[in-house]
Amino acid sequence: MGTTSKGLKLADILTTIVIAVVFGVIYKVWGPLYEVVKVFGFHADQLIYGMWFIASSLAYLLIRKPGVALLAEIAASSGELVMGSQWGLEVLIYGVVQGLLAELVFAAFRYRRFDVFVVSLSAVGATVGSLIMDFYKGYIEALAPWNMALFLLARFVGAVLISGVFAVSLAKALEKTGVTQMWRPASKEDYDALNR
Repeated sequence: MGTTSKGLKLADILTTIVIAVVFGVIYKVWGPLYEVVKVFGFHADQLIYGMWFIASSLAYLLIRKPGVALLAEIAASSGELVMGSQWGLEVLIYGVVQGLLAELVFAAFRYRRFDVFVVSLSAVGATVGSLIMDFYKGYIEALAPWNMALFLLARFVGAVLISGVFAVSLAKALEKTGVTQMWRPASKEDYDALNR
């Protein structure tokens, strides 16, 4: 199953940016929620960390072209930064690394698969990107091995559930409303791929 065309058109870029702006706002709101969830301990905050990867997943599912996942994650993190992210400029760097690793997963499947498995793998890729940045910042390697295992498990599970399973469900819901017909007529092949 292929994409509708190889290159990004202006409509694709604008749609990606609109998706990213919406998620930039969500990311900004998610920051304080993330801090509240930390109070519960046991790395419960890591279970919701995957929300910061969803722009790349959803944009890819809706537009289905190379470069969209990376563009969406950069645009969403830029939007969060402009709105006054509590993490400052590093939020943009995280967005670039996370978006790049999510994009690489889609590229590995030659941009031909849009199912839960591939989208969940892209969430895993984005998670790896976030962990690379976390290790670079130097704040998680001090965790005891059992605590590190819990931290990693929670982040990976949350990413797969939010940016994998939930993103596909959200894309299916949007497909059913017909809103995606504005920029991409769905073929039967595309629709079947989403409903596997």
